[in-house]
Amino acid sequence: MAYSNRYNNNNSQFYAPSAPSFPGEQSPYTSASAAPNYHAHHSQSYPHGTTTPSSSNSAYGSYGQQYPSSSSSSEFPAGTHPDVIRSFQMVDRDRSGFIDENELQQALSSTYNRFSLRTIRLLIFLFKNPNAPLTIGPKEFAALWTCLGQWQAIFQRYDKDRSGKIDSFELRDALYGIGYTIPASILQLLVSKYDDGSGRRVELNFDSFVECGLIVKGLTDKFKEKDRRYTGSATLSYDTFMSMVIPFLVSYN
Repeated sequence: MAYSNRYNNNNSQFYAPSAPSFPGEQSPYTSASAAPNYHAHHSQSYPHGTTTPSSSNSAYGSYGQQYPSSSSSSEFPAGTHPDVIRSFQMVDRDRSGFIDENELQQALSSTYNRFSLRTIRLLIFLFKNPNAPLTIGPKEFAALWTCLGQWQAIFQRYDKDRSGKIDSFELRDALYGIGYTIPASILQLLVSKYDDGSGRRVELNFDSFVECGLIVKGLTDKFKEKDRRYTGSATLSYDTFMSMVIPFLVSYN
């Protein structure tokens, strides 16, 4: 199966230069110098325990902070903000060192907003502990917390009227701003799942924005593993294609 698409309108780059990273992620595709500077003229507020985007040697640039491998998750990484540790410990009532989807939903609601279980399950799928796939431990929680803070900074930048929601045009601009040039048909398909049938313009809250962003980034990352020359094209077997896509469709519904 061959599929061709350009992820970035810059012919020298095809992949997002600065989308928030998943745990242990390393990217060889773009240089920090090529990544856009998102907060050169914008002041943002960030949740306790997150780091403000800054220029670094990360392959993904300002928002591409790299996280430690999640192979060992018994304790928080050094330097984790006390508020992050406290949020985890407050919901880990059995002191197991791991939290499930309901506990994660509760932990995040105090700082961000009450995420739907669908988004929570997607987050667990992407940040899951390798030894306990239905839960996350301290290291995964710290990485997830930072990642959400970075997505929130992106959301706030493109929510120009500060309504707490963005429409499809703002979503397009936000994804483009971090390097993803999404075809109009795909964007419409993404947004359509949030249509309540009222006939009103579809707008996404932060929860839905995170879900869309994670799906686009996750599937792009999977595809670019097969696009070794970074051309925007790859040849995939049927089995490989299904193994790439199906987890995003069934793992968190």
